Amino acid sequence: MRAMRRWLAILAAALAVPAGAAEAPQPAGLWLSPHSDVAVRTAPCGNRLCGWVVWASATAQADARAGGTDRLIGTELLEDYTTDGRGTWSGTVFVPDMGRRFSSRIEQPSVDRLQIRGCLLGEMLCRTQMWTRIAQVPRG
Repeated sequence: MRAMRRWLAILAAALAVPAGAAEAPQPAGLWLSPHSDVAVRTAPCGNRLCGWVVWASATAQADARAGGTDRLIGTELLEDYTTDGRGTWSGTVFVPDMGRRFSSRIEQPSVDRLQIRGCLLGEMLCRTQMWTRIAQVPRG
């Protein structure tokens, strides 16, 4: 009987501890673009999620200037994303080399991958990129 109670106590304690693997990944962090030319830091902004350029290659900076964005580093690319509570975030993405904003959706298929989709017309004329989590801002 004592062994049974002990086993039930251990089982109850194990069930009370939240399972980290079951929790949805969190998109806050440092992310590198697919071409490894822009790094964005995402973080809460109020009750939303936003992302700012913290590093950009010389080529990315020149492309942004050509699109009308004089200073790429510090620019907010991911604006006012809200979550649906199931792992999808909706907001606006700013594309500096075009100087335009598009409706956007972010999903995080894994801890180290961030899928960013921007659309021109509703769910039509969309482009999707897969960004990679990085530990530190690139040098150079």
